[in-house]
Amino acid sequence: MPVDFLTGEQQRRYGRYAGEPSPAQLERYFHLDDTDRGNIARCRHDHTRLGYAAQLGTVRFLGTFLADSSEVPRVVVAYLARQLGIADTSGLERYAAGEMRRDHVAEIRRHYGYRDFHEGPEAAALYRWLANRAWVSAERPSVLFDLATARLVERKVLLPGVTVLARLVAQVRDQAASRLWRTLTRTLKSGQTARLETLLVADEHSRQSPLERLRRAPTRVSVAGMVEALERLREIRALGVSHIDLSTVPPVRVQVLARYATLTRAQAIARMPPPRRHATLLAFAKVQEAAALDDVVDLLDQLITAMLSRVEHAGQRRRLRTLKDLDSAALLLHEACLVLLDPACSDRHVRDTVFARVPRDQLVNAVAQVAELIGPLDDHYFEDLRTRYSQARRFLPAFLEVVAFAATDAGRPATEAFSFLKAIEGQKRPDMSHAPQALLTPAWKRVVIGPEGQIDRRLYTFCVLERLQDGLRRRDLFVPASRRWGDPHARLLQGPAWEKVRSRVCRTLGRSLTADSELENLGKQLDETYRRAANNLPTNSAVTIEREGRRDVLKLTPLDKLEEPTSLIDLRGDVTARLPHVDLTEVLLEVQAWTNFATEFRHVSEADARVADLDLSLCAVLLAEACNVGLEPLVRPDMPALTPGPARTYR
Repeated sequence: MPVDFLTGEQQRRYGRYAGEPSPAQLERYFHLDDTDRGNIARCRHDHTRLGYAAQLGTVRFLGTFLADSSEVPRVVVAYLARQLGIADTSGLERYAAGEMRRDHVAEIRRHYGYRDFHEGPEAAALYRWLANRAWVSAERPSVLFDLATARLVERKVLLPGVTVLARLVAQVRDQAASRLWRTLTRTLKSGQTARLETLLVADEHSRQSPLERLRRAPTRVSVAGMVEALERLREIRALGVSHIDLSTVPPVRVQVLARYATLTRAQAIARMPPPRRHATLLAFAKVQEAAALDDVVDLLDQLITAMLSRVEHAGQRRRLRTLKDLDSAALLLHEACLVLLDPACSDRHVRDTVFARVPRDQLVNAVAQVAELIGPLDDHYFEDLRTRYSQARRFLPAFLEVVAFAATDAGRPATEAFSFLKAIEGQKRPDMSHAPQALLTPAWKRVVIGPEGQIDRRLYTFCVLERLQDGLRRRDLFVPASRRWGDPHARLLQGPAWEKVRSRVCRTLGRSLTADSELENLGKQLDETYRRAANNLPTNSAVTIEREGRRDVLKLTPLDKLEEPTSLIDLRGDVTARLPHVDLTEVLLEVQAWTNFATEFRHVSEADARVADLDLSLCAVLLAEACNVGLEPLVRPDMPALTPGPARTYR
């Protein structure tokens, strides 16, 4: 790849101040601890002490020494001068013109352990680190360049020239790309390579290559869109690369290569060298197959939702049109019931009285009309789906052929029913008596199973599709080759990887090594809780079950507020009176005296850096942060550790 991936601005900023450092950066890189002050104190003059400090902070911040000290931002100079008690900061120009800065550079390198890039194994170590990162990731070269710069600064390695580092990054990226192409190409056989090459051959009529056609996802949520999506999936699978194992290649590299194929013209890919061209087409086919499968399942979910919604809305509209007839019949029945409920009417004359008020023929018709118009409370109008069966048949054969489902125990009835549909596909009069019925809910069972026990194939098919949709949403079902609808357990540790950390994880969580004992204990707890709640339900006045629409809802009565007893109030007063009146600051300092926790804090720039009265400063900061009061209330002018000054950053 070309080396000129860095812009002119990036090259100018390399190893130089791009602007004024932030307050956090000043605290981290330009704070002078006791060791720094001791080294700086050996300088005789203010301008040399300030120059030494500027060189030290610059190499910590930028990873290199500046040839011209005048480039140090004023905010940095002022920050260092305040720490050193130097009022005149103009002496830095005099320091830049002198020869002392070269001696200071050598002294800082010797005392603080800074090394040249080409000294020892540093260049080789950076090359290996970049090679590994370039192989497992798909970061841009400019990102790798910045990461390499940060690594060198962190490891106290002086930055090389900008072209040296840029050339190294470009070389590593080239080698990683070549390795990727060779690895992918080696998995292909001659027949597979030939089929992949056909993706680049444009059709004579449409002037469009299969590559450009297959990378377009379906845009219509319709039966026709589903047919197109299934045909697209079958065409991609016909390339014959579905079973190629790419587990040795980082998935992100395959994804990036496939994305490049979706954005590049077929003619540009055709002009690539064979290894790169074949690797690009293979990555496109593998990634696009999973994407096409996701699109098919997405469309199924949307189609089933749309069909169920349409039939339910149509049924509700039809029911609204019959409300007038239902009201008329209900009024006649109301008149008859008033006679039955009238205590003045004797039982012997009730029938004559009813027929006197409501003629017998009208009453018979009203009863028949109510029976015809009324429906079950949980009616979803599934029987209306019979009229849409022809639409489902347009995509169902191909869907049964190209999509495979797997399931947990909860979703197994749906997969068994799906397998049954695959088995009877193509039969005009299949034997539906062997159809699995475990997936039928009460609402579906009423419409699927006829009066004589026969199963309606059309409604059974829609039931299976609706149960598949429900299982996919619950994650009881999954499509093994899919990304969005794949196995939710696929990314969990399994096999040897899990066995390696099983004991440590279980010990940390306080769990047993086997799931059987844990499930048994949880099952007992659930059973005991359920039985206790069920036994108490009849006498529990705080719990009621009410009917809301088509379902029963559990209602819990809010708890009443309990007044605090006098004994509790008296106890609280006695305990408060016995507690000693101690300042929080004294408590924190006492804990420090017990544990000496402040010794575990180090300045972020140097692991062995210490300052005077560090424990007092840390306790003040911890107290200010815990109480959210800021540092101002804790300032003590008579104590150096509690006076405002250069910020200290510790970890």
